[in-house]
Amino acid sequence: MTILGAATAALLLGLAAVQFASDALHRSAAAPGTLPRAIPQGAALAVYRLLDRTAPAAYVEETLARHALDEGDAGAAERYATRLPASPVRDELLAHVALARGQKRLALEYFLAAPDAAAVTAAAEVLAERDPAAAYDLVRLLQIRLAMLGTHPDAVAEARWEMGGLANRKAWRQVSGSVAQRDWLKRGLRDYEAAVALAPLSERYVIADANQADLLGERERARTLFAQAVAIDPASAEAIAGLGVIAYENGDRDAAVAYLLHARAIDPTALMVRALERDLK
Repeated sequence: MTILGAATAALLLGLAAVQFASDALHRSAAAPGTLPRAIPQGAALAVYRLLDRTAPAAYVEETLARHALDEGDAGAAERYATRLPASPVRDELLAHVALARGQKRLALEYFLAAPDAAAVTAAAEVLAERDPAAAYDLVRLLQIRLAMLGTHPDAVAEARWEMGGLANRKAWRQVSGSVAQRDWLKRGLRDYEAAVALAPLSERYVIADANQADLLGERERARTLFAQAVAIDPASAEAIAGLGVIAYENGDRDAAVAYLLHARAIDPTALMVRALERDLK
């Protein structure tokens, strides 16, 4: 065998060992009776720890960090994670290390740095139960972070949509009809408008924008937006019933009833269908 052939064989053998070790570390996801199930986890860890000592690489440190987290060893997970270069993966791992230690505030800071939109919005949802304004500010930070990183517009749009909902939750805690309530409703409108601008083909964002415009008395804008939502999805019971709500508010009961019958035939459980039914009683 030539030197080149021997080197190639050794490389292929090494790559195969790493692949088998990786599969073994994720053996819980493998089907019973398959090779990954048969490889002892200790042997797989030995391969990765050898690589960590002789040829450290990002995927090695990440794999060992995630395994340490699965085993409840936050200290080892932190050691491996901090060897990674600055990256979203490193921040996400350190966030989970902080969570494992009960350091929720630190974890949230790392999730924002990553950014992990799902983790941040989940934390905001919990916070909103007692302080919707603080939850709004938290998601605003997420939105700013996403925008700074040049994240896909859909992710930024989702954050703005979340902000609109939180603005409304804050609004409903204000004195009815007060300046403070209207200011929060207007803030929500701006957020929904931003979401629609970023993702104009999202029926959900357009309907939220339409409802908010209607709340603030902007009926013509609301009607235009509901019609836009119908154009996106002609089978949207929410959007069709929304047009019925606007017709009812404009004094056209016959049109409202026609919209209701159409929307109810599509989805009688839709929220806007229920709202229009209440209006027409």
